[in-house]
Amino acid sequence: MISSASMFASLAPYIASALLLFLLLEQLSYLIKKRNLPGPLFVPPLIGNAVALVRDPTSFWYKQSSTAGNSPGLSANYLVGRFILYIRDTELSHQVFSNVRPDAFHLVGHPFGKKLFGDHNLIYMFGEDHKSVRRQLAPNFTPKAFSTYTALQQLVILRHLRRWEESFSGGGTRPVVLRNLVRELNLETSQTVFVGPYLEKDARDRFRKDYNLFNLGSMALPVDLPGFAFGEARRAVTRLAETLAVCAGKSKARMAAGEEPTCLIDFWMQAIVAEVNSGNPPPPHSGDEEIGGFLFDFLFAAQDASTSSLLWAVALLDSEPEVLRRVREEVARIWSHESDALITVEQLAEMKYTRAVAREVVRFRPPATMVPHVAAEDFPLTESYTVPKGTIVFPSVYDSSFQGFTEPDRFDPDRFSETRKEDQVFKRNFLAFGWGPHQCVGQRYALNHLVLFIAMFSSLLDFERVRSDGCDEIVYCPTISPKDGCTVFLSRRVAAYPDLSLN
Repeated sequence: MISSASMFASLAPYIASALLLFLLLEQLSYLIKKRNLPGPLFVPPLIGNAVALVRDPTSFWYKQSSTAGNSPGLSANYLVGRFILYIRDTELSHQVFSNVRPDAFHLVGHPFGKKLFGDHNLIYMFGEDHKSVRRQLAPNFTPKAFSTYTALQQLVILRHLRRWEESFSGGGTRPVVLRNLVRELNLETSQTVFVGPYLEKDARDRFRKDYNLFNLGSMALPVDLPGFAFGEARRAVTRLAETLAVCAGKSKARMAAGEEPTCLIDFWMQAIVAEVNSGNPPPPHSGDEEIGGFLFDFLFAAQDASTSSLLWAVALLDSEPEVLRRVREEVARIWSHESDALITVEQLAEMKYTRAVAREVVRFRPPATMVPHVAAEDFPLTESYTVPKGTIVFPSVYDSSFQGFTEPDRFDPDRFSETRKEDQVFKRNFLAFGWGPHQCVGQRYALNHLVLFIAMFSSLLDFERVRSDGCDEIVYCPTISPKDGCTVFLSRRVAAYPDLSLN
C-alpha cells in the first residue's frame, strides 16, 4: 500500500510545476495588461505589492504618483490578484468620473469596497435607480434642513471644544493630540445630525466601537476570516447598517404621526411618508434596510473626510497667522460669542473669507486622495492605452488639486475670492467632492461643518502647534492627516464660553 508521504512525493513535481506555471501566467497577465506603462516589471506572487501598501500607504501612493509623472500621467501595479491603474492626469481622471455606468466604470469607494460595504449602497447604483435615490435626498438639503443641521453641529462642536480645553489641556500646559478627539467630535456630530433622537446611549457606544473596527479594517489586508481586521470590519458594517435601518423605521413612525423633523433622517422620511399618504406607492429603494445602507454611505463620507479636513484646518491656520487673523476678524464682525446665540445659516453665508479658507483646506489637503473605480469592460482611456476589464482604477484627486491653480503649492484662500474665482477658472481641477453623476451629494453640508468648526475653534480658543520633525507629513488613517496627529497647546481665548441652546 502506498503511504501518504510516498504519494505526496510522487505528486510534488507536478504540484510544483503547476504552481510555477500559475505564477508565470500571473506575471505574464500583469505585463500584458501593463503594456508600456510605467510600473514595476515584476510583482510579488499572489499578494502583489499589498504588503508595501499596508505597511506605508503614504510612500506607496507617492511612488505611484511620481512613477506616473506628467506624461503619460498613468502608472501600473498589482494588489492581491488585481491589476491597478493610478491616474495622475486631471483630464484622464475626468474620463473615469464621467463614465460611471454599467458598461464602463463602477465606483467602489475602496479597493475591496463591495465586500466591505455590503449590497445596499448608493455608490454602486447607476441610471434611473441612482437618480431616483438622489431625488429622494433633495429634502435633506433645503434651507430649513440646513438650519436644523447647523444648530446641532454647533452644540456638538462647542461641547467638544470645552472638553478639550478643560479636561485635556491642563489650562494650556499640556499638549493635546487632536486626531482622536476630532474623530470623536465628528462621530457624535454625524450621529446627532443624521439620526438624532433615534440612537440611544448604549447604541451610540456600540456604534462607536463598530465604526472603529471599520476604520481599522479598511486599512488592512482583505482577509475575510474571523480574527482578521478586514473580516471584523465587514461584520461591523453590517451591524452599523442594521442599527441605522432601525433608526429609519422609528423616524418613519414619528413623521407619520405628524411631528416636526429634528435631524436628517426625519427630513428624508417625512417626504417618503407624504408620498405614501398621497396614495402613491413607496418610492423605490425606500425600505428601512436599504436606507440603513445609504445612511452608512453618508456616515462614511462625512466622518473620516471631515476628521481629515478639521485637523488640516488647525495645522494650516497655525502655520498661516495672517489667515488666522483675517478669519477671527471676519467671524467677530458677524457673530459674537457673548450673544449666546447660535450662528445662523444667513451669518454662515456672510463668512465669505472663512468659507474660502475651508475650500482651500479641502483643495490643499483633499481628505480622500483617490476615488477607486473598477473597469466593468475594456475602456479606451487614451489613444494608446485601453484599460483592461477588471482593473481597479485610482483617479488621484490629490494630484489634480496641484494642477492648473495659480501657485498650487501655496496655501492661498484668496484664490477662492470673488475677484480671482479660481474655483470657477480651474473648476475641473477641484475634484475633492468628485465629478459627474456620483459627485458628493453632501458637499454643502461638509463645507458648512468645516466653516463652523473654523469659526468657533479660532474664536473661542488660542492654540499653538507643537512642532516636530515631519509633523506635517501626510499619513493615511484612512483619510489623510498630519503625521503628529495635529498636536497643539490649547487655552481659552474668551472670558466665558457661549451658552448655546436650540431654544
